[in-house]
Amino acid sequence: MSGTLDLTPAPAAAPLRAMVAAQASFELRTLLRNGEQLLLTMVIPVLLLVLFSTTGLLDLGPGERVDFLTPGVLALAVMSTAFTGQAIATGFERRYGALKRLGATPLPRGGLIAAKTLAVLAVELMQTALICAVALALGWSPHGGIGGALSAVALVLAGTAAFSGFGLLMAGTLRAEATLAAANLVYLLLLALGGVVFPLDRFPAGMAAALELLPIAALSDGLRQVLQQGVALPAGALATLLAWAVVGPVLAALFFKWE
Repeated sequence: MSGTLDLTPAPAAAPLRAMVAAQASFELRTLLRNGEQLLLTMVIPVLLLVLFSTTGLLDLGPGERVDFLTPGVLALAVMSTAFTGQAIATGFERRYGALKRLGATPLPRGGLIAAKTLAVLAVELMQTALICAVALALGWSPHGGIGGALSAVALVLAGTAAFSGFGLLMAGTLRAEATLAAANLVYLLLLALGGVVFPLDRFPAGMAAALELLPIAALSDGLRQVLQQGVALPAGALATLLAWAVVGPVLAALFFKWE
């Protein structure tokens, strides 16, 4: 015989791409099976959009109400998924030891973060489709064309990175119960003070200037400039989001406790 059949086992980890894809699919299914998460990420933003677009509960200034509200609600949806939802889910995963067990698998920590990010982006895509469909049905008239859409995507990606970093920071430094309470409190505060459904120019000048530096305010204002006013690329809002997108993940990497 010219050769022999080698039956020696050759165990090896799956390619990183396959591991990340499998973990991302698991993370997405987990998010979609969680009723509270769906309420937070899908139902509440749509209800706010419909409620304030069709009633006169808030004075939103001149122009169509839905044109002002839709960009803010899109920003709220990004925050609800990338920050609030991810902080709560990751906090309880850490409490129950799920992250510790994942640490014993071939999936590296960077791969786990990438998988969670992909799951968040997939949920945000579904949120965006739903919110835009409802807004269009309510008479929304977006501006900017293809260029505006690309600018909106850039703003959403920067906002996702910023919120995700701070969500992981909260989940990795606080107890799960504290994370649950703090994440929901921050969600409510930023909903009220972040320019989502209430114009920041209604606040005192000094307070408004400070609130404009919040990531939710920068994302809301940036999307509003693009989709309502047709601005090509709101450099100020994007710069603010990018700054938060650097600070959040760096702090999360430094202080996140995996156990």
